[in-house]
Amino acid sequence: MKVAKFGGSSVASAEQIRKVGRIVADDPDRRIVVVSAPGKRFPGDTKVTDMLIGMAQARLSGESGEPQLTALIERYASIARDLELPEATLEPISADLRQRMKSDHSNTDQYLDNLKAAGEDNCARLFAQALRSVFNLDAHYVSPRDAGLLMSSEFGNAQVLPESYLNLESLASRPGVTVFPGFFGYTREGQVATFPRGGSDITGSILAAAVKADLYENFTDVDSVYAADPRIVEKPNPIDILTYHEMRELSYAGFGVFHDEAIIPAVQANIPICVKNTNRPEAPGTMIVPHREHKAGTVTGVASNEGFCSIFVEKFLMNRQVGFGRRLLQILEEENLSFQHMPTGIDNISVIFREQGFTAEMETRIIARIRETLDPDQLSVEHGLALVMIVGEGMNHSVGIAGRATTALARAGVNIEMINQGSSELSMMFGVKAQDRAKAVRALYEELGR
Repeated sequence: MKVAKFGGSSVASAEQIRKVGRIVADDPDRRIVVVSAPGKRFPGDTKVTDMLIGMAQARLSGESGEPQLTALIERYASIARDLELPEATLEPISADLRQRMKSDHSNTDQYLDNLKAAGEDNCARLFAQALRSVFNLDAHYVSPRDAGLLMSSEFGNAQVLPESYLNLESLASRPGVTVFPGFFGYTREGQVATFPRGGSDITGSILAAAVKADLYENFTDVDSVYAADPRIVEKPNPIDILTYHEMRELSYAGFGVFHDEAIIPAVQANIPICVKNTNRPEAPGTMIVPHREHKAGTVTGVASNEGFCSIFVEKFLMNRQVGFGRRLLQILEEENLSFQHMPTGIDNISVIFREQGFTAEMETRIIARIRETLDPDQLSVEHGLALVMIVGEGMNHSVGIAGRATTALARAGVNIEMINQGSSELSMMFGVKAQDRAKAVRALYEELGR
């Protein structure tokens, strides 16, 4: 049995939905289908999720929201018309959108989640109808509420609750094709809660784990995962197969195929994952598996991400002070900042974290607290950093990778602000100035990624 997830570009229009319908109809093993909200139909178009956020913001600012509601209804209506679906198809969608818009908005985060979830929920209803009407399949929409997908009450950043897996297991025995909306579930109190953006991938991974699928297929708009970002490197090599750990590292470092937490449920259940292209379903795609054979010294991919900053703390004999690192991290914890990396020396320590949410006021407070608590000899904050990572299980115990990488960066004129490598030797990360990110990726790919 396969669980197949289709992203926003795959369900953006009637033409795309027909492609998805053919993919589902061509393989009877695709018995559970997860869909995102309709994405952009063309450059400059607006995603349905963004339209819903716009409607929510209008209501929260005291406006009627009616113009935004009309545009949303027409968006779904145009898909239904082009698919020649029964006129009654649109009635529950229109009623649902209006009811959500007019619902209580005293809790802003909860209201936003309720509206954002309408994109996936109504797309799933519409797609199930398309499978029945256009492809004559026995297809049924299933609500996350009815299926028992339970979430924490962290609106906008919710996590699945463990009991959900047992609840969702019964989906495996349902007849026909089950169409399930991605991105959201319900709290124990019955309120809509969403995963972080891109969370339809997480939903698909959860369902694959719950029903013990033989394969989790993630359909998108690219043929495969590539060894580098095609927007930075011209015609990078496609990756035929990679491991869970490699994919997790690459996703964290900026690969756009998956949200970096999306595959964890499937990974924990040892479900293989295949990334495929909705527009070229015959292409083999990229398989993501627990283990694979690899050649020593090889790098699987080069990834990058920007929007980081670092706090550098230096204190003579720091290594003799028990609890120095704990006290530093406690200051960040009390400011609700999570660190990403923490390279250290004998007398210095750097803490790397994301700049988002790190305001000037927060920076002033943190610097003052570090000075008072730790009395450092030197203290500085560096903004505008990018992390560039080379990843590959073939790097393990291979001599010379670091030398080749640093030499390639030096030739390209890229100054290295920081180097970090875990003991597993699965990845090596370089901190560089954000303006040098693309240059660093190209240099590392030319040296190690081909």
